Amino acid sequence: MAEFSIIDTYFNRKAFSSVDLGVGDDSALLSPPPQQQLVICADTLVAGRHFPLDTDPHAIGWKSVAVNLSDIAAMGAKPHSILLALSLPQIDHDWLKGFSQGLYDCCDQFGVSLIGGDTTQSPHLTISVTALGWVDTGKGVLRSGAQVGDYICVSGQVGDAAFGLNHRDHPLKKRLDYPTPRCALGQSLKDLANSMIDVSDGLAQDLGHILKASNVGAQVELNQLPIDIALKELAQEQRWKYALSGGDDYELCFTISPANHTKLLQQQLDINISTIGQITENKELCFVQNGKTKMLKFNGYQHFA
Repeated sequence: MAEFSIIDTYFNRKAFSSVDLGVGDDSALLSPPPQQQLVICADTLVAGRHFPLDTDPHAIGWKSVAVNLSDIAAMGAKPHSILLALSLPQIDHDWLKGFSQGLYDCCDQFGVSLIGGDTTQSPHLTISVTALGWVDTGKGVLRSGAQVGDYICVSGQVGDAAFGLNHRDHPLKKRLDYPTPRCALGQSLKDLANSMIDVSDGLAQDLGHILKASNVGAQVELNQLPIDIALKELAQEQRWKYALSGGDDYELCFTISPANHTKLLQQQLDINISTIGQITENKELCFVQNGKTKMLKFNGYQHFA
């Protein structure tokens, strides 16, 4: 009965009214809104691989939700609910209390319900979250829509989380532990952006996914990359490594036509948007600084390295 006790104690809070049936049955029940498509994604976090073993359980709970909502945001969709599959080495009530509170704190901030999942024992702490959202039919923003001449933009700052991982006493560590999914921005871009992706494995690698899917290239201006003052104080090679290959920032990288870029900047946005380059025909990712091409080759996060 330990599994059901854990669920009842930590994961059985009443869902929002947009859920027909949540936690407590074999499956959840949802009623799709009219003229909307269902958007689904899943992410798995493994202790010691995706977060340090000494990470605060509240932060783990928050991040487990946030990384999935970031994927929903990257499609221009509105997040709705999540499913949680939790594998625990043992029952630790202090850990479960902190983890569940972090999970619900993130859910509450973005209007998301926990509607089901599974709990089991495993030698390794593993957290798998499936997120669901809705987007107007045909309005989902894909990776494959970038057009030659599009501006390349990114929200917030890049390189923060990777710097925080390597400097555990620095304030930027909060960006590693508590990423902010750009849900409002993603929804505002569904009628403006031609392509979009969230920056989870490093800006260069993730932008490369857009270029491959869209069969285009890009030129990125290194001096336009939005980086923290802590990175600006580093040697250039180290600075660009954090900014271009550091993962876990969960910002949105998108391409947008010049006309729609003007429309976007006229909106009242709650996050800074940086224009870092432009889509080209040559099908290569090029980096430029002060008018000169820089030969940079950084790998992003490798899940099987």
